[in-house]
Amino acid sequence: MKNRLAKMAVCCWAGALWLVSPLHAQDAGRFYGMLRSRDLTPFGFLRLDMRPAHAVSIENHTFAFEAELGYQNTWALSENVEKYLTSIESAGRREIGAAEIQAIRDLPGENYLLDLESATLDLTVHYKLSNQWTVYAIATAVSYEGGFLDSTIEGFHDLVGLSTYGRLAVPRNGIHAIYDLKGAQLAMSNPPTNQGFLDPTFGLRYTSIGLPKGWEMSIETAIKAALWGERSLLSTGHTDYGMQASLRRLGERNAVHVDLSAVYYSGQEMPSIEERQIIPTIIVGWERQMTARTNMNLQAYASKSVYRHEQTDLDELLSDKFQMSIGVRHRFDCCLATFAITENLQNLNNTPDIGFQLGFAWVPKIKPQL
Repeated sequence: MKNRLAKMAVCCWAGALWLVSPLHAQDAGRFYGMLRSRDLTPFGFLRLDMRPAHAVSIENHTFAFEAELGYQNTWALSENVEKYLTSIESAGRREIGAAEIQAIRDLPGENYLLDLESATLDLTVHYKLSNQWTVYAIATAVSYEGGFLDSTIEGFHDLVGLSTYGRLAVPRNGIHAIYDLKGAQLAMSNPPTNQGFLDPTFGLRYTSIGLPKGWEMSIETAIKAALWGERSLLSTGHTDYGMQASLRRLGERNAVHVDLSAVYYSGQEMPSIEERQIIPTIIVGWERQMTARTNMNLQAYASKSVYRHEQTDLDELLSDKFQMSIGVRHRFDCCLATFAITENLQNLNNTPDIGFQLGFAWVPKIKPQL
């Protein structure tokens, strides 16, 4: 039911944007490429994430800068924990204390609960070395907190007749993390807010690959460098490597984008030991010019889970991750502003309930699009 509502909302928004602000024939629009927001999924959040590719080219030996603010709300739990929390909702909200943690651990099989919100700020600098080569670096600041979206989400669930999913048994805007898996035992309830910088990412991008008119392709490689070792909720302590190939078909007003990436994830030890592995990801996007300066983006994301049977046998954590994003972008003379919303799809207990992205790019020496 929740999936159908999410898809209906996306379709309605897309239809509304399609109807407003038509592009006039004399206007000269351009394509900006994929929404640049990173994956905000808490499960695997600390691994290298290859950002969706852009379609903007700058002059040689010049800089461009990006800032992406992402915010997400996660309520993810195993089936037995949901049943337990739903059964005690009638008694009102309560802190998750020692008694509740023990009750969850006494449930049959493996169980988990993850309730938090997080904010990330990606700061990216690009430098164009030549017609074909660009280097970039990304610094990401993150803050984990209880947030403010719980009441809004609960109100939406009540409005459309969805299940409470056990939310009404715990205080709003708290942080709860309980892992009682075969590979991890961890319990945190409203710990102090944790914030800091994730591992930096450095990348190299190659463009100008010979293709028929209307087609473009780029290839990039990146490294997430664990320069300061393992840090709780900030770094796995291991360096990851990735490659991505991006293909675009540019029409008069519509463009189709496809990103294929593979990341060598070096694993981590906390909260559970995760083995080294290759994680493939695909992102498919559609971009439409609404006016000469305003575009709409719709894109779908699919990636493998970082968990394996060595850590857990719960299908919710082993399942692939599926997300959909829709956004609007507007170009000023040398700047590009973005607003986007991301919703989880299909597997609801391994991705955020909802996420928001605000983006700003300063591109003073942008090249005309052919």
